[in-house]
Amino acid sequence: MQVQPTRAHCKPSCHRTMSALSLAPRALYEEVAELLRQRIFARELEPGSWIDELRIAEALGISRTPLREALKVLAAEGLVTMKVRRGAYVTEVSEKDLRDVYHLLALLESDAARVVAQNASADQIRQIEALQQDLEQATADRDRFFEINEAFHMLLLELADNRWRDQMVADLRKVMKLNRHSSLFKEGRIEQSLAEHRAIVQALVARQPEVAAERMSAHFMNGLQAAQ
Repeated sequence: MQVQPTRAHCKPSCHRTMSALSLAPRALYEEVAELLRQRIFARELEPGSWIDELRIAEALGISRTPLREALKVLAAEGLVTMKVRRGAYVTEVSEKDLRDVYHLLALLESDAARVVAQNASADQIRQIEALQQDLEQATADRDRFFEINEAFHMLLLELADNRWRDQMVADLRKVMKLNRHSSLFKEGRIEQSLAEHRAIVQALVARQPEVAAERMSAHFMNGLQAAQ
């Protein structure tokens, strides 16, 4: 995949192709960060692996400056670890890291579920139910299941309407994705996760804030057990 270069960072060899490219609406380093982020999530860059800056920069047709800026972004998100005189590595998530991330997600998202149970409109509750139905139909396709599962949680956060919580959850979920496949690959975990989702939706429909919060917290604690 060719990242669209800008003149500021373009090597001489790529100037010939500038006329055929349209400039991205965001900075080049942000485009590079997103590309690397998706490669990390897809396990094309494995946890613990060294990131070969020279090879990646040459493959993308860019200088190392925007690449290094992109790595700083990923380091701030916890996806990359910078080691003195050794370069950048894809972060390896320890058991303590997992416990800490799941603990915080349980607190933040259980509170969101509480707010939704209290304040969501009937139409908004129907949106949640519709996503749950989509999730029920996606068990044979893990990638699709991951996608809808995340959309379910993001919808709850959107409806709870707290942008500070949203930002914290977004950062924590990026770290969780480093380990997400191993958790749902555990035998029976997808079915268990579906049952937990059903219980959460039932509490939301019944307008039971504390029950919804408790079930969301349990959902994350069970997810942690499967991830370890």
